Amino acid sequence: MKTYLLLLLLVVTQFSMQAQVKPGQEPYMTKSLSNESIKDVQVRTSGGSISVEGVSAQARVEVYVSSNNNKELSKAEIQQRLNEMYDLSVSAANSKLTATAKSKERIKDWKKALNISFKVFVPKNVSTDLETSGGSISLTNLSGSQEFSTSGGSLDVDNVSGKVDGKTSGGSIHLQNSKDDIELSTSGGSIEAKNCDGKLRLTTSGGSLDLSDLKGDIEAKTSGGSVHGSNIGGELNTHTSGGSVHLSDLSCSLEASTSGGNIDVSIKQLGKYVKISNSGGNIDLELPKGKGMDLDLSGDKIKTNHLDNFTGKFGDEEVNGKLNGGGVPVRVEAGSGRISLALK
Repeated sequence: MKTYLLLLLLVVTQFSMQAQVKPGQEPYMTKSLSNESIKDVQVRTSGGSISVEGVSAQARVEVYVSSNNNKELSKAEIQQRLNEMYDLSVSAANSKLTATAKSKERIKDWKKALNISFKVFVPKNVSTDLETSGGSISLTNLSGSQEFSTSGGSLDVDNVSGKVDGKTSGGSIHLQNSKDDIELSTSGGSIEAKNCDGKLRLTTSGGSLDLSDLKGDIEAKTSGGSVHGSNIGGELNTHTSGGSVHLSDLSCSLEASTSGGNIDVSIKQLGKYVKISNSGGNIDLELPKGKGMDLDLSGDKIKTNHLDNFTGKFGDEEVNGKLNGGGVPVRVEAGSGRISLALK
């Protein structure tokens, strides 16, 4: 099953790479929207990438067209195929920009198909509705409601605020410098999130999670990869079904679990709670010294340095009691694995 998923991801990645705008590629056409006040953007394409960027200059749309098999085509050849096989339109009305590219009918010879990509430059305060089945989606410097999906490419979000809802079935996700209410998911790639603030919901079915410099209400889950996180504040809920968890420099409430790997956590400032669980691996936990905690630890073997001012049960397989008079609940379950607790 894992081999099948890997092969599927490789195929999807190959097609999504073909659908990208190549460096130095000239646009097939550019449409200026200098007389329009754009507040909403809707883009649809079946075989190319989409990028939307907030700018202070006049609004415009650049259209890029290339062959599906990477063969160089003249502008006349592109025009002929567009006329015969595609409906391509870019229009603006009632403060809404609409750009669409779709085949007139099912194309039987894939070598004759085209990848049609859009680069959209609009004011920062816009809402978007974007969809492509064969390329990546990129959002930069926007504020508003953003909804977007792709069946075969990556998602890149940079300096975006507002409500963000993005999905990909076959690519990675890169999120940075963004805030407010963000929900991103992928069925086949890794997720990287850094320097973000707000409500974050990040989900992948087949890749790793890399989290850094985050603050807020954060939920990050993967079904098939490891979790790495550093410098996180607020509240973090993270889970993996098939990898290890490494978290450091935390100043947050924490719930972390894995069904198939080790857990290594370092907390410099406690939040409201600490909940860590593991079905079959080891747990290494570092907590700040001198703080009040209610400890509830269980595992095959528990190792810790001397606990000053502790009252309760202290054994090789269970530690349950109050440290420094009690306070923040700390619950750690290692199953058949060991627990190593250090106070620093």
